[in-house]
Amino acid sequence: MSAARAERGATFGRLPPHEQMVLHYQVEQFLYHEADLLDRRRYREWLELVAEDVHYWMPIRRTVTLREIDREFTRVGDMAYYDDNYSDLRLRVEKLYTGSSWSEDPPSRTRHFVTNVQVTDLEGDLVSVRSAIQLYRSRMEDVSESFCGRREDRLRRHGEGFRLVQRHIYLDHTVIHATNLSSLF
Repeated sequence: MSAARAERGATFGRLPPHEQMVLHYQVEQFLYHEADLLDRRRYREWLELVAEDVHYWMPIRRTVTLREIDREFTRVGDMAYYDDNYSDLRLRVEKLYTGSSWSEDPPSRTRHFVTNVQVTDLEGDLVSVRSAIQLYRSRMEDVSESFCGRREDRLRRHGEGFRLVQRHIYLDHTVIHATNLSSLF
């Protein structure tokens, strides 16, 4: 980590303990609210929590040797499961309401679990957050899938709350056996 990055990351740690606790609580409540909206299929309301300059990205994970561990995930600009901006996410959301999204008709039942939430950086109105996630999805009578991984989010203060500016999703899986990736993480 560069000295400048370490200095920025230390901003959160320099806050008085009660301010750290308040910020951490606010971040957690934002993430839990967001998960609840997705689980209740309130996608348009979820999209209102997303900044127009968002980068929503999920790289592909590869099995590599220890000496090649820096190649474990594809990089931004390379192949990825998701590499979306706000327009892409809006199209995904609107498609879910059209009835022509065959992969979501009948719709999936999801449960988003967000845990191990850590505020990792605070720079101006941007808060960097790392969390562990599990997305459980069931569909039809006999299809169920579980995705585990971590998210690295950047949230921007917006009024009394936040807007999602960046979501990078790193799944623990190298092979995804799901029939589709139509769920939002």
